Amino acid sequence: MAKPSSSLSTPHYGKPLAGWRLRWYTIIFEADTRAGRVFDLSLIALILLSIAVVMADSVQAIHQSHGPMLNGAEWLFTVLFTAEYIARLLCVRKPLQYATSFFGIIDLVAVLPTYLALFFPELHALIDVRVLRLLRVFRVFKLAAYVAEYQFLGRALAASGRKILVFLSAVLMVVLVMGTVMYVVEGQTNGFTSIPTSVYWAISTVTTVGFGDITPKTDLGRLIASFMMLMGWGILAVPTGIVTAEMAAQRQMQVSQAPTTRTCHECLSEGHGPGADFCSGCGARLPPYQQHADTAS
Repeated sequence: MAKPSSSLSTPHYGKPLAGWRLRWYTIIFEADTRAGRVFDLSLIALILLSIAVVMADSVQAIHQSHGPMLNGAEWLFTVLFTAEYIARLLCVRKPLQYATSFFGIIDLVAVLPTYLALFFPELHALIDVRVLRLLRVFRVFKLAAYVAEYQFLGRALAASGRKILVFLSAVLMVVLVMGTVMYVVEGQTNGFTSIPTSVYWAISTVTTVGFGDITPKTDLGRLIASFMMLMGWGILAVPTGIVTAEMAAQRQMQVSQAPTTRTCHECLSEGHGPGADFCSGCGARLPPYQQHADTAS
């Protein structure tokens, strides 16, 4: 199995080898155990509740009637998230690398606004950045397959990038020409005050959006507009076909099994299959799959 390359699935901040730090790491960072599953579900529930509190507090009527209670709840959430952030730093071998990683920064930013609000009250609304931490839902609900599909889609888009660029260039030329034609046909008296304005109308028409703020008034202008609307239906199908063809080609080359959060103790690579005995990165023997142990017990 190929080693996953996504930063969402491969931590580089170090898994401890034994002791309480390993137990904490397994619970906090891995979702393939019962305890880890409960921890992540509880964390997501706390995040949603904290965001609901902030949103409710932003409503003047609710703030005036329940302000102290909401403020107390927010401080409770902040203390819990702070304790969780400290626990994450304590249970990894490279706390600085975790603190500067994507999720480490999100965890820090999630608790800072409440403390900063003591000195700068206008920063209180920034607490809503906690919603970014819900990215962990990909792990707790075992949606690693969706992460893999995201990488698969990214590879297909990258492979079809030049074709899409050529297609967009052709569309740009079409709207530029048609916008200029409509500027000549309709003129400034009918709302087509300049070529950029006419190009804007051409883009909204060929994409079948049609805001209606600028509309042709002459018969010839309406004929051109009708042609562009019909052409828009065909244009929309082109990039879909390009990406679909590349996805089909990528799917034929894709030979892998669904990853888990199992981590090698030697090279710390993550994403090994539940039946794997050896690390695909360094060849070291993998620890037992703990979900199997939980099920057996």
